[in-house]
Amino acid sequence: MLPLFAILVASCLALLGAGILEQRNHLGNLRTIPTRILVNGSRGKSSITRLCAGALRGGGLVVVAKTTGTAARFIYPDATEEPIHRKLGIANVIEQVGIVRRAVAFFPDALVMECMAVSPALQEINQTKLVRSSIGILSNVRDDHMDEMGNTLDAVARSMSRSMPPGGVCVTAETDQIGVLREEAARRSCRLLEVDADSVSDEEMKGFSWITFKENVAVALAVAELLGVDRQSALKGMWATPPDPGALGVADYLIGRRRLRVANIFAANDPESTMMNVERLRVIGAISGSTHLVINCRPDRVERNGQMGALVPRLDPARIFLIGEPTRSARATIPTQWHPRVVDLGGRRDPQELVDGILQSVDDYSTLIAVGNVHGQGERLLEHLTHLTREST
Repeated sequence: MLPLFAILVASCLALLGAGILEQRNHLGNLRTIPTRILVNGSRGKSSITRLCAGALRGGGLVVVAKTTGTAARFIYPDATEEPIHRKLGIANVIEQVGIVRRAVAFFPDALVMECMAVSPALQEINQTKLVRSSIGILSNVRDDHMDEMGNTLDAVARSMSRSMPPGGVCVTAETDQIGVLREEAARRSCRLLEVDADSVSDEEMKGFSWITFKENVAVALAVAELLGVDRQSALKGMWATPPDPGALGVADYLIGRRRLRVANIFAANDPESTMMNVERLRVIGAISGSTHLVINCRPDRVERNGQMGALVPRLDPARIFLIGEPTRSARATIPTQWHPRVVDLGGRRDPQELVDGILQSVDDYSTLIAVGNVHGQGERLLEHLTHLTREST
């Protein structure tokens, strides 16, 4: 028994020593990167991460970035990128250590990291142990992940504030919860830099070949200014930045004689962000007239499925296609007067079967608004559509 106990103690001490050594090496790696930027918030994190990296590249800085959204990416200083492969496909905040280790090989002026933590404790660990940012970003506060961050928007705002850099700067485009953010910033001796979306002109937005929001651009411009990059150089860098795979977009597909326009809003997981995306597409003329709604349901996002179903009266679609499972979680929140418009294509169906089911219920020229969450059947549907004749983006 004694030898076994000795082996156990020795193993624990070895693990402890290895952990201390890894932490020491990680902190040493962080110190070699002059500016570290941590991007947090409910929506727009991946796009803001890319915009910040692009803005700083526009100013001649060497920048490495990492996104965590729909498709996690490691972005090199020349803006090329590669997917981040995870064991069993499961995300873990500890992967930030490996990202920092890779980043230092490029001797970057700045590292831009998207926050991948949700729970309050992990958000704080992400800042204090893994990134130690000097510039934080808190894009906005929405009613998402409230089961983990709190049941009120105030609680969500306080939870996200744990990623603010003590003694540093935090940039935000949030307005409704700004009072809470000011309190939390003051507690951390962190300067809160509030940006105004109206500071970005329509003319400046025309430079983007992909759809983004003025709030996101305003945040990136503020970060660029903090690091001495002039506005025009920052804008040029952002205009040249490739969009995130999950970014808001519209694509046209020709399927036989049928023309299908698909607005991918899967990345906007909460109701208000979803509506903001729809209104943005309408304002720029990307969608108009009668539309159809596709709600992708996931068994681990039952509450969100219901939130998307509850949007039906605000969107007033001609048809409502339910895909994924359990579709009853979305149907339950759709008012009964809209039930005759529902087409249930739930379950794990072949994607061609989904396309056929949709085409049977729409006109030759139709627009789909895809909402919910991309993973599962939504992902399969979009992937299948990319193999069809694509006319434009």
